[in-house]
Amino acid sequence: MLALAPLAARAQEPEPDAPPPAAPAPAPVSEPVPNAPPATAPAPPSAEPAGEVTILGARVARTPGSAHVIRTKELERYNYDDPHSVLQSVPGVYSRGEDGIGLRPNIGIRGVNPDRSKKLTLMEDGILFGPAPYSAPAAYYFPLVTRMTQVRVLKGPSALIYGPQTIGGAIDFITRNPPSTPSGALDAAYGQYGYNKLHGYFGASDENNGFVIEGVHVGADGFKELPNDGDSGFHRNEWMFKGFHSLSRPGGVKNELWLKATYSDEISNETYLGLTDADFRKAPLSRYGASQLDRMRWHRTSFALSHVIEPTSRLSITTTLYRHDFFRIWRKVNGFRGASIFDIVTNPDAPEYASYLGILRGELDSTAGEAILIGPNQRDFVSQGLDIQARYAASTGPFEHRLEYGARLHQDRIERLHSQNAFDIVGGELLPDGGPTQVTVRNQDQSESLGLHVIDAITIGRLTVTPGARLEVIHSKTEDYLNGGESSQVLHVPLPGIGAFYGLTEHLGVLAGVYRGFSPPAPGSGESVEPELSINYEGGLRYTDEPLRAELIGFYNDYSNLTDVCTMSSGCVSSDVDRQFDAGQARIYGLEAYLAHEPAIGSVKLPLGLTYTLTFAEFRNSFDSEDPIFKPSPSLRSSGLVEPGDEMPYVPRHELRANAGVETGRFGVSAALIYVSKMREQPGPGAIESSLHTDEQLVVDATGAVRVSGGIKVYSHVRNVFNDHSIVSRRPYGARPNAPRWVQVGAQVEF
Repeated sequence: MLALAPLAARAQEPEPDAPPPAAPAPAPVSEPVPNAPPATAPAPPSAEPAGEVTILGARVARTPGSAHVIRTKELERYNYDDPHSVLQSVPGVYSRGEDGIGLRPNIGIRGVNPDRSKKLTLMEDGILFGPAPYSAPAAYYFPLVTRMTQVRVLKGPSALIYGPQTIGGAIDFITRNPPSTPSGALDAAYGQYGYNKLHGYFGASDENNGFVIEGVHVGADGFKELPNDGDSGFHRNEWMFKGFHSLSRPGGVKNELWLKATYSDEISNETYLGLTDADFRKAPLSRYGASQLDRMRWHRTSFALSHVIEPTSRLSITTTLYRHDFFRIWRKVNGFRGASIFDIVTNPDAPEYASYLGILRGELDSTAGEAILIGPNQRDFVSQGLDIQARYAASTGPFEHRLEYGARLHQDRIERLHSQNAFDIVGGELLPDGGPTQVTVRNQDQSESLGLHVIDAITIGRLTVTPGARLEVIHSKTEDYLNGGESSQVLHVPLPGIGAFYGLTEHLGVLAGVYRGFSPPAPGSGESVEPELSINYEGGLRYTDEPLRAELIGFYNDYSNLTDVCTMSSGCVSSDVDRQFDAGQARIYGLEAYLAHEPAIGSVKLPLGLTYTLTFAEFRNSFDSEDPIFKPSPSLRSSGLVEPGDEMPYVPRHELRANAGVETGRFGVSAALIYVSKMREQPGPGAIESSLHTDEQLVVDATGAVRVSGGIKVYSHVRNVFNDHSIVSRRPYGARPNAPRWVQVGAQVEF
């Protein structure tokens, strides 16, 4: 597991990619907390002397699976607020754009549906952070990457021990730990479109206690333009307290308590309503006036209490009790009375949609039969549980073992109350039609689960083999308060797997693995409904010689049952929200290439990086579905059936990111080029241009920083240097753009 005891993971880990010696070696020295001045006193208990990033019991360079760590210096180089941009540096990871900011990310790994990142296991400090990871996996909450010190991405057998989603992979966001001496930093930035950011932290620790307090505010006026000059911006706030208290006696075993508490909130004037293609090409940053009332509001509280004990030098046990409460209300356009908005904006020349399109554009006033339906989707989430992890090192003859055992007892639920009112558009303004409020959804889903895993990293010489297994036991239930009725399901799913790494030389090795992937069905689906299951394979080469790392890995995911849990963000009607739809057999396969190097010429460093992903994704049987993601274009399939060989939507064939920079102790400049090929937005065969698809995207980002004095740095960032305007998605209601050219400047003070 990643640095087991996640909350108690001490000061940030050193670079782990040097291959370990054949015999046990002295523990490496931990890297100081990022942004903190060097410690002048002995490191406190929160600076674990044996700190290292381990994946399935092996260092990153030798892990029998694909694993990547985005480190502090990489996060600070571009200082992205958008998690999509951060994760594009990892091969196999891709995204579907929505708001251009990353407020509600849509991230996929190795071909899984990126909608609301619901097919990934998402963690913060090793603990699930989704509002309801089992009952409603759509990640409508995502932590601000601004306050993260590392991001860890695991694919293939590396993701075996995480759940509930194990097919695509897992992402773990690592937060700041208490610094070893009293220290902190303040970061303020401003930019176009009213961008503003204020980020600060302060902390201290000694041998017995430590703490860090951190706060982040990020906001903007918005880059999209409403006809009435309305606000299309947002603001987010996030606070974190993390602290520890040592219960250890002098000379006794390590025994610590850790507490992390966070509070987050957001107000954003975001909408699902996009544009027709023609309107997008004329004014890509515009919004229809019908969306002027759309607004998301949410708040979240979270705590995690951990106990860490190391009875011996070979055994570590971490027990974490956690709870997250998330409440959101999103008032937004839901549709027209009498017509589908998606059909209107994607078929603007159809005569039957002419008046509706005129109403959206503000050219016509609506009639009683053409009212637009607007209402709040209110959802209340609870996610809580008990997580126990144990790590044990042992030797049996020539074999070294690093065993990890884990158990997680988890419970989550979602309560939905969706309603709407009819509005007339008169003179471009929205006016209530005076009719009654219509309640469209009122229900509750809940799940209780027990997740167990065991893994053993067995090393002999240059060979590391990691056999392991995960077991998911899930009881779920759904209750429909509006229409009556309830249903439940009990599921037991064993998930075995094995990976291997063999060092051909000191720096070059081969890896391979196979495991069973799983995604749970929607709550209360009934005993006849199958979960998503696949057999996943990967194999490739890895070369590591610090600071150089290169990988070439192929993957093949063979689905016996591909599924989707429908969401409004993908265009589902209210009655189908969080309902599972099956697509049967499918396969996703491809190739991932990665290169990172930082050669030096004297004191000048030249950071270089290249990430490329090639992906093929296709259905292997015929079926029809009411899920918009599984509906082929009527122009291609009048039958409405998906056929074997049809390609899946929202999986780019090619994705590439290349970056280069020049850095010294005083200044640095860097640039990144990001290319994403066209993506289908509906299943289909043949040329991608023959059906609905996103634009090909080519974006360049640039950044520069100068250290004015020891603790003061000024920086600037230019997103989308060449101001590319691309259609990144048409789900659920029309074409939406990426962010435009966006200049931001800031200053950081460390103390």
